[in-house]
Amino acid sequence: MQPVTQYARSGDVHIAYQAFGDGPINLVMVPGFVSNVENYWDQPDFARFLTRLAGYARVVTFDKRGTGGSDRVNELPGLDVRMDDLRAVMDAAGMAQAALLGISEGAPLSVLFAATYPDRCRALVLYGSFSRFSYWFPTEEALAAFFGYVETAWGSGGSIQRFAPSRADDAAFQRWWGRNERLGASPAAVTALMRMNSQIEIGAVLPAVRVPTLVIHRTGDQVVSVEGGRDVAARIPGARLAEFPGVDHLFYVGEGADDISDAIEEFLTGSRGAAVTDRILSTVLFTDIIGSTEKAARLGDQRWRHLLDDHHALIRRHLARFRGHEVKTTGDGFLATFDGPARGVRCACAIAEEIKSLGIDVRAGLHTGECEIIGDDVGGIAVHIGARVAALAGAGEVLVSSTVKDLVAGSGLHFDPRGAKSLKGIPGEWQIFAAGR
Repeated sequence: MQPVTQYARSGDVHIAYQAFGDGPINLVMVPGFVSNVENYWDQPDFARFLTRLAGYARVVTFDKRGTGGSDRVNELPGLDVRMDDLRAVMDAAGMAQAALLGISEGAPLSVLFAATYPDRCRALVLYGSFSRFSYWFPTEEALAAFFGYVETAWGSGGSIQRFAPSRADDAAFQRWWGRNERLGASPAAVTALMRMNSQIEIGAVLPAVRVPTLVIHRTGDQVVSVEGGRDVAARIPGARLAEFPGVDHLFYVGEGADDISDAIEEFLTGSRGAAVTDRILSTVLFTDIIGSTEKAARLGDQRWRHLLDDHHALIRRHLARFRGHEVKTTGDGFLATFDGPARGVRCACAIAEEIKSLGIDVRAGLHTGECEIIGDDVGGIAVHIGARVAALAGAGEVLVSSTVKDLVAGSGLHFDPRGAKSLKGIPGEWQIFAAGR
C-alpha cells in the first residue's frame, strides 16, 4: 500500500516526505534532480525497488524544496540549504542516524551531509554519482540542448531516451515518465535548478567522508558518465566501487537492476535477502466463448448468467483435473496457467470438447514463456502472446505456439500446422499449430 505523504518543516518551507518499512536499518533515499514521492508507486519497477528496501529498512523518501510535493520557493537553494531540508526530514521521521542512498544529483548532497554530520550518517550508497557537473553535461552545447527540451517538450516524457534508453519504446513507461516530469517541477523551476546544479563541485569534500561508502554506476550510463562514479569512489577513503553493465541512468529498470538492488542490500545488511521469485516459466491458457454477445442478447440476462455459471463450473473442474491454476475470469473466458505444457493442451482440448454440451463453443490458445507474477495476476510478453494465439482460433479450436509444440514432443499429442501468423503487437511472425483430438 502506498504510504501517506507527510510534511517536515525546514525553516519556513514544508518538505514532502514518506516513511515506510519497519526493518532495523534507517535509510533515507535522496532523490535526483526532480521527483514526486507519490508518483513513484505508479511505476511497477520503482514500486518493487522501494518495497524491497522496506523489507530490511525503515525508509524515508522526500522531494527537495521547489520540487514534487514540497513547497515552491522563489529561489532554488544550494546544497547547504538542501542539507538543512534533509536533516529536517530525518528529524520529523525520528531518525537520529540513517544510511543515505544518494541518487544522481542527490549523491553530492549525500556526500556533503555525510562529511558534515558523520554522527547522523551510518553509511553512504551513491548511484550515478559525480563530483562536478561536467560528468553530467560535459559541454555548454549539451546543456543548451537540455534547456531546449525543457522549453519545448518538458512533460512529454521524451527525455526517457537518455534516462532509460532500454524503455524508449515502452509507451506506458514514457507516459509515466512524462507525468513524473510534470509533477516533479515546472519548466522554469527545472531550468533554474539545472543552472544551480551547474555550480556543483564537491571534489574537495570527498576526502572528508569517513563513513562506509559504496559507489554504484552503470558503465554505459547515458546521463552521467561512469567516470563520474569512478572519480567519486577514488577520492572517498575506503570507498567500494561496483560497476554494472547497462545504459540506463534510472536504477530500477534495465540491465542489472536486480543486481544493483542486491549490491545495496548486501552493503547495508551484510547479506543479500532470499531471492524473491517474481518471474516463472509457465504455460498460459486463454479461453473465450464464441459469439458471446449475440448469445447473451438471445438468451436474456438471467438465462445467460445461468449459462455462464455452468461454463465456469465446467472449466474449473477441468483445471482441477489437469492441475491448472485459475488466474482470473475475463467475462466470458478464462486465463489459467500450468506448470507443464502438455497438461495445458490436454485441459484445453477437454474443455473445448465438453463445453459443446452446453450449446456453446469456445476458442483456446496456449503459449509457454516467462511470466511476471503481479500479485494474484500474471503479466509479461508470454501472456500477450497467449492471448493473441487464442484470438486466432475458431469455434472449438485449440491453437498453440511453436514453443508449446516443441516442448510437448514425445507426449503423444498431435498438431496440424496453421502457418506463420503475425500477432498484434508482437514482433516477427509466429508458427501456429492446432491441437488434434
